[in-house]
Amino acid sequence: MSDLDTAAARLEALGNPTRLAIYRTLVRAGDPGLAVGGIQERLGLAGSTLSHHLHRLLIAGLVNQERSGTTLICRANYATMHELVGYLADECCKDVEVSAPNAAAGGCK
Repeated sequence: MSDLDTAAARLEALGNPTRLAIYRTLVRAGDPGLAVGGIQERLGLAGSTLSHHLHRLLIAGLVNQERSGTTLICRANYATMHELVGYLADECCKDVEVSAPNAAAGGCK
């Protein structure tokens, strides 16, 4: 799978409003993550709905899960998140000629 295919798959997973809400909730939770029940409580999702969307995020590599006793803890995969953001931003303005007036004004720094 190419970088383009991987990025597209991850962006597709985040392209659903429910999955994006789940992912943002996990990003906000930090390294400790959240139990599945905690995500369900915060977002008011049915268990089957949450399970479906978490599965899609897991397949995309955006979320990790770890069992702690009977509790399933979910965490955002920060390395994957940074890799995806980097993929989107790394080549910002690469095709803009340096001599072009206001080249930096196009959104690149």
